[in-house]
Amino acid sequence: MRVGITGGIGSGKTLVCRALQALGAAVFFADSEAKKLYHDDDKLRHQLIKAFGSAIYSSNGELQSRQLAQIVFGDAEALATLNALVHPAVAQRFERWVAQQAAVPYVVQEAALLFESNAHLRLHKTVAVCAPSELRMARVVRRDGCTEANVRQRMAHQLTDEQRLELADYRIVNDGLQALLPQVIALHEQLKIKN
Repeated sequence: MRVGITGGIGSGKTLVCRALQALGAAVFFADSEAKKLYHDDDKLRHQLIKAFGSAIYSSNGELQSRQLAQIVFGDAEALATLNALVHPAVAQRFERWVAQQAAVPYVVQEAALLFESNAHLRLHKTVAVCAPSELRMARVVRRDGCTEANVRQRMAHQLTDEQRLELADYRIVNDGLQALLPQVIALHEQLKIKN
């Protein structure tokens, strides 16, 4: 069974996925895989340079992610172009990865833009990890050392928790008040039964 886990920036979706990994699930971290593709996939690299200019890569070939973020998060058309290039490449890598998984109760795809990219259409179940926006913002500012304005700009390009919950089959609340691990264990048990 294929399960998608999503949530807004700073919601704790990666933490939930790490817990599921510890319980025996195999997890594909789509955002991390996309970052690898920026460097590993020559076709994607050429497409990105064509779309956004050679300055998005340093002289030693490293993606200048902050520079790319400044371009795309201020321009809806540029963001759509980036997503149209990256999401299909990530989907292909996910399919190859799934084919290599064996003897796990289920596989998980963790992705911030699971619904926005239509990746959920290739999955059996989806989970939304939710947290209040102010808490998410504080987490990201602390984690990434960015400004609240940067976080708000990124949040503006993602679905709200309410929108995700309408689309998701399950939800995990990571608000710092409700215990997270019991929710993850309960989810894991339900997913094992449905598999």
